[in-house]
Amino acid sequence: MLTDNKLKSQIDALWNRFWSGGITNPLTAIEQMSYLIFLKRLEDLENARSRKAARKKEDYTSVYERYMQWRRKEEGVGNLPTELKNDKQGDKLKWSYWSQLPGEEMLGFVRDHVFHFLRNMGNDGSSFTQYMKDAVCIIPKASLLQEAVKIIEDLHISEQNADVQGDMYEYLLNQLSSSGKNGQFRTPRHIIRMITRMVDPKIGQRICDPAAGSAGFLVSAYEHILEQNTSKDILTYDEEDKAHNLIGDQITDAKAHKFLKSKAITGFDNDSTMVRIGAMNLMLHGIDDPHFIYSDALSKSFEERNLYDVVLANPPFKGSIDESDINARFKTKTKKTELLFMELIYDLLVMGGRAGVIVPDGVLFGTSNAHVAVRQLLVDHCQLQGIVSMPSGVFKPYAGVSTAILLFTKGGVTNKVWFYDMQADGFSLDDKRQKIAADDTKEIIAEYHKWQSKPAAYKPTSKKVILVDVEDIKKNKYDLSISRYKPVEYTAVQYEQPDVILDKLMMMEEEIGYIVKSLKNSVNQKNIR
Repeated sequence: MLTDNKLKSQIDALWNRFWSGGITNPLTAIEQMSYLIFLKRLEDLENARSRKAARKKEDYTSVYERYMQWRRKEEGVGNLPTELKNDKQGDKLKWSYWSQLPGEEMLGFVRDHVFHFLRNMGNDGSSFTQYMKDAVCIIPKASLLQEAVKIIEDLHISEQNADVQGDMYEYLLNQLSSSGKNGQFRTPRHIIRMITRMVDPKIGQRICDPAAGSAGFLVSAYEHILEQNTSKDILTYDEEDKAHNLIGDQITDAKAHKFLKSKAITGFDNDSTMVRIGAMNLMLHGIDDPHFIYSDALSKSFEERNLYDVVLANPPFKGSIDESDINARFKTKTKKTELLFMELIYDLLVMGGRAGVIVPDGVLFGTSNAHVAVRQLLVDHCQLQGIVSMPSGVFKPYAGVSTAILLFTKGGVTNKVWFYDMQADGFSLDDKRQKIAADDTKEIIAEYHKWQSKPAAYKPTSKKVILVDVEDIKKNKYDLSISRYKPVEYTAVQYEQPDVILDKLMMMEEEIGYIVKSLKNSVNQKNIR
C-alpha cells in the first residue's frame, strides 16, 4: 500500500489531469499514463545498464542506439525524418530530451517519433519491449502532455526503490476497481496475498497466470518470494499486512536471483491493453524483463503444458468462447471459460505443481456433465487440499457473484478436503467496501498451513473449518459446495414436566371462564338499561 501522502496526491493529480483532458475511460487513461511512466523508467534503466557495463569494461549499445541502427538499415539514412537524421545515438528519443520541448512541438515529436520507437524497439530481439508493439499516443492536447510530464518528473521515479515504484503503480491501478471497463476487474489485492501465502511459491519455481490482467497474482508471487528471502529485521508491514523493504538479501545464488528476475514469472492475457498494463506493473515492481505474453490461453494457438510449478489465477467468469477456436487439448466438452480454464491449469502444471484459483460458485455444484467432469479431474487426478467459500460481496462494487478458492496439487491422492466458510475479509460487503474489524484472512492462512503441515494430526481450531472425507464427496456427485457438508445444528429444547403443563392449562381454563362470565354480566346489565 502506498503510504506517502505526497505521492498519493501527485498520482491523484495525474489521474485528474487525464480525466479533465478528455480521457475518461480508466483503462485508456492508465494505458496512456503507463506509456509515459515506461519512457521515464526506460531511460533510467538504460543509464544504469550503461554504468554497469562501464564498470565491467564491457561494450554496451543502448536500446535507443539499437533502434536507430535498425531504422537506418530499414529505411535508409536519406529517408529518415529531419529531426532524427543526425541522431545516431538515439538521444532525442530519451525522456530527458523531448520532455524539455515546447508544448506543441513536444506533442508532435512524441506522437510521430517516440511512439514509433516504442512500437519498434523490440525488433532487435529484446523481449521486454514486445508488449509495446501496438502502442499509440492518443493524448489530445499539448497542455495535457506537458502537465503529465511535469507530474511524472515530480514523482522522482528513478529515485524510488522497486517497492515504492510498485506501490505507486498499484495505487494508480486502483482506478480500475470502480470501472469494470471491458470486463477488466482487479482481484482485491488482500485476497491475492491470502491465496499466494496459502500456495507458498518458492525461489527457483516457475509461476504462471494464464489470465493475468494487470498481473496482480504475478506481482504477489514475486513479492512473496522476496519476503521469504529477506531478513526479518529488515521487513516492515503496513496496515493491510503487506510486506515492505523486500530486498531479497538472503538470495545469495546469482543464478537463482537472475532466474527470479527474468524466467520465474510468466503471464498471458488476450487483451493487448492489459498486457501492456500488466507488464508495466511487473517492471515497476522490479522485474526488468517481464515475461508477459499476448495470447488467448484457450485458443488453438496456445501450446504450453507441463511447465509450471505454481499457477495462481482468477480466470474470466461466465464467459464463453467461439467453439471453432477452442483448443483440441480440452477433454471437457463445454464453451464455459471457467471450466475450460480449470482443465488448462491442470495441463499447465508439472506433476506435483500447486494451484490457487478463484472460481464462481457454480463450478462447485453445477450439474452438467462438464461441471462434474472438471470436479472429477480435481478430486480423482489431483490432491484437492482446500476450498475457501467467499462471501458474495468480495468483488463489489462491480460484481456480486459468490466465489470460492480452489487449492490443489496435480497428482497425488485426495483423502479429505479442507473447507473454510469465510464470513468476512476485513471490508464491508456492500458497494462501499469500507474497512471493518472482522477479517478471516489471517485465520484462513494459519488454519490451512496447520492442515498442510500435519494432515493426519490436524484438528480444526475454528468452527468455520469442515473436513470432509473424499468418499462423501464422490457419493454426492463430486459436489464441492460447503453447504452440502455443513453439519445440521439442532438446538435442544427443554420441555416442562407433564403435571406442570396440566396445572398451567387448568389455571388458564379458570381464567378464561372468569373472563367469559364477566363479559356475560356486562352484556346483561346493558340490556337492562
